[in-house]
Amino acid sequence: MFHTRKTPFFAAFTLAAILAPGGAHADEVAVAVAANFTAPMQKIAQLFEQDTGHKAQLSFGATGKFYAQIANGAPFGILLAADDRTPEKIGREGLGDPATRFTYAIGRLVLWSKQPGYVDAEGRVLQQGDWRHIAIANPKLAPYGQAAMETLAQLNLTDKVQGRVVQGENIGQTYQFAASGNAALGFVALSQVTEDGRLREGSAWVVPASLHAPIRQDAIVLKPGQGNAAAAALMQYLRGDKARAVIQSYGYAF
Repeated sequence: MFHTRKTPFFAAFTLAAILAPGGAHADEVAVAVAANFTAPMQKIAQLFEQDTGHKAQLSFGATGKFYAQIANGAPFGILLAADDRTPEKIGREGLGDPATRFTYAIGRLVLWSKQPGYVDAEGRVLQQGDWRHIAIANPKLAPYGQAAMETLAQLNLTDKVQGRVVQGENIGQTYQFAASGNAALGFVALSQVTEDGRLREGSAWVVPASLHAPIRQDAIVLKPGQGNAAAAALMQYLRGDKARAVIQSYGYAF
């Protein structure tokens, strides 16, 4: 189930008015999307436009960088963050409406290699492999990078890995380092390497959730999105069956 912290701001809208195609004036909303959520959000945005007539203009990147842009007046209407702390901070600072905040997905971290058979199912390759470089997102900007560092600390591997890290600005760049072969291994989002529950290529170890803090990903309507019909509709749509099916197909929980 989705975890709702506050009464959603779109309660004033009826579901029919929000979701009926052509039933209301079509609008657009600019959405800042955490890089790990790129593939599912692209699909959701297409379905959203088909079903409602509204459009979501998507930008992808690191949550930390999006916060800086939002604080400096970037005209995003919604933030789909890679964590829950940033939306909470945004609401506390008056940059968004805290009543709209909810958890749209809980992410999973995975150790991945483009090479089939290279990563074993228990992640022993971290200790036993002959790899030279590992890609990790900047833990100061990317929650998946922070989760990766927490995992290494839990496994007492922080010292072993130091000096071998290829750091990505966000989880999208981190995946590219591993996919290009610049790093033999990469800590990436499960959503980047799977679809419909299947690994698309390479080999992977899904990191046990007990090894790091939950990657709870929250959405919030930002000040420029308040009163925007498309923003209201999209926040509602993310809770619906179609969006949830897409989100689950990429390995996220709720």
